[in-house]
Amino acid sequence: MAQLISIDPVTRIEGHLRIDVEVEDGKVKDAWSSGTMFRGIEMLLKGKHPFDAQQVTERICGVCPLVHGTAASYNLDDALGVELPDNARLIRNLCLGANFIQSHILHFYHLAALDYVDVAAVVNYSGTNPALKAIKGKVAGLVKAGDVYPFLPRYESDDYVSDPEIATILVGHYVEALEMRKKAQEMLSIFYGRMPSFVGTVPGGVTVQPTVSNIAAFRARLAELRFWIDNVYVQDILTVAGVPAYQIFFTAGDSGGNYLAYGGFDEDSKGTVKFLPRGYITGNDVASVKEFDENKITESVKHSWYTDECEGLHPKEGKTEPEVGKDGAYSFLKAPRYDGKAMEVGPMARMLVLAGLELSGKISQDKQKLMPLVKALGLDAKVMELATAGKFGILPRHAMRALECKLIADQMEVWLDELKPGEKIYDKKDIPDDSYGRGLVEGPRGALGHWIHIKGKKIDNYQAIVPTTWNAAPRDKEGNRGPIETALLGLPVPDAENPINVVRCVRSFDPCLACAIHVIHPEHNGVKSFRVV
Repeated sequence: MAQLISIDPVTRIEGHLRIDVEVEDGKVKDAWSSGTMFRGIEMLLKGKHPFDAQQVTERICGVCPLVHGTAASYNLDDALGVELPDNARLIRNLCLGANFIQSHILHFYHLAALDYVDVAAVVNYSGTNPALKAIKGKVAGLVKAGDVYPFLPRYESDDYVSDPEIATILVGHYVEALEMRKKAQEMLSIFYGRMPSFVGTVPGGVTVQPTVSNIAAFRARLAELRFWIDNVYVQDILTVAGVPAYQIFFTAGDSGGNYLAYGGFDEDSKGTVKFLPRGYITGNDVASVKEFDENKITESVKHSWYTDECEGLHPKEGKTEPEVGKDGAYSFLKAPRYDGKAMEVGPMARMLVLAGLELSGKISQDKQKLMPLVKALGLDAKVMELATAGKFGILPRHAMRALECKLIADQMEVWLDELKPGEKIYDKKDIPDDSYGRGLVEGPRGALGHWIHIKGKKIDNYQAIVPTTWNAAPRDKEGNRGPIETALLGLPVPDAENPINVVRCVRSFDPCLACAIHVIHPEHNGVKSFRVV
């Protein structure tokens, strides 16, 4: 008998996200992704001074304000005709990279790892390692006190990593990750003053000169993070991926095979060369990365709470006109489409685009970075196996996030070396009477675009398409599902009271938090409530 499982909310990113899945015969038969909070920040900006956009859009998200402020800066750079100095470009790259590191560590250890590790197994640790014994003592004390938050409560599952030593190591790394995130935030603050709501990047450049002192302070913290990423984060991902019960998740949770990357981290002042290249993939054909064309982006609102006048527009001409109660609508998220197709964005999209360009020879062998790393870790056979199968699921999302974290951290050493103390960091330009701009960047969670129209030296229109809008999009006018909706199809849910695999799948896209879940019988609407951590 079919059951409807409702997770509401699932995430803090771009408001609250609700997921409904219909389960039949132990598998997800259908799924709906609903953004249930209206923010209206784009509307708030109309008529404001253009420079306000950089500070206001940071407030779109308290978890990743840096990427919004960065996108807004590039957006205004474009509208003003800024020639970005190399020092400014490098500092933006370094601070964005620090944000990537912090965010990726946050995601695996503090949002996702507890979906895979049996924390209770820690009390059975019998080894002699002093650090692990200390972790055991701490967890045992919490269990005895009946207060194991934030580790519990959660769904029950018989496939958690239950080996006491491995579980204790992973829980220990959960604690270490807090300190690593702090170091990443400190690095960011060296050039940007504070985090969140930073103040160090502005239209035209940045506000802090690189010096021998602040470069050294940044480098010292980066060295610690690089060591930890190599020896802890990447290794923990490999440990979880090696669990026999989790092998299904290499392909389960595939979002449909379409991936989009705007490209991230400019390597020249024009932004034409990217450290993480732009491109898109369709049908999981990784070997055929296609050239990205911004003009092919549109937004459908057929199933969104916006007026029909917003349908099918490019964000440059986009409108934000809410219509609550609209027939057939179930989300405040629009449905972004690229050339009419739903696209997954994020670390997996970026790494698949990079892998495709390397495997096809479009990136010369001497400049390749991902595939050599994949081979060094012994993952090349698995990558080719998944490419042949044409499916990349839950575990590849986690793995590619970790690999990306290492690639970015390593490259940050190069950017530090390229900084030139005393040279230009800002290009002052006057605000034009009439101009369009766009800022396309990559954030930890995926492709982010900001578009602006300046008219009479004021903001006439401002539009943003954020990563979660791509991934958590509802159906479009053709009835095609969004990436998360598609990824949930066919997912095994053997126990409706413990739908752990639904949460695993949704979280693999990097939502921030799930709070409460309700299982509803479609005939008599009986409701059972559960806590999700």
